[in-house]
Amino acid sequence: MQEKYYTVEQISELLDIHPKTIQRYIREGKLRANKIGKSWRITGHDLSIFADNNHKSNYDTVEQLKDSTIVSSVIDVQVNGFDESARVVNMLTAALNCKPQEYGRSTMHVQHLEHENKVRIALWGNLDFMKEMLELISVVTEHLS
Repeated sequence: MQEKYYTVEQISELLDIHPKTIQRYIREGKLRANKIGKSWRITGHDLSIFADNNHKSNYDTVEQLKDSTIVSSVIDVQVNGFDESARVVNMLTAALNCKPQEYGRSTMHVQHLEHENKVRIALWGNLDFMKEMLELISVVTEHLS
């Protein structure tokens, strides 16, 4: 038996949810999907799991609402060369790798911009994660030359 696959647009019509919202759910990991070419495909099984979980969730407490708030940020840090850039990135990566479970799904992408002597850090996660990471970046950059 062959698995049925749905496009973002088909799911959008089925669930009466905007396609951009469906794409956000995929990025956040709330809806499993596979990228085929330039578009996402979702199996019928993954769609039914998502629909069951999503329609049952209600935010009855402030804590649940807080956990559902996602923040993103881009931070540019001035550095003196690649070695200093590597030290900053290594410290932040170590913090990310040992983060508590309550920080949920969170990500960090870094880029060394050699021609600008900068490290560009893109963070995505819940409020607690962002607070901790921004505080860590503040401490790390305080000691840069």
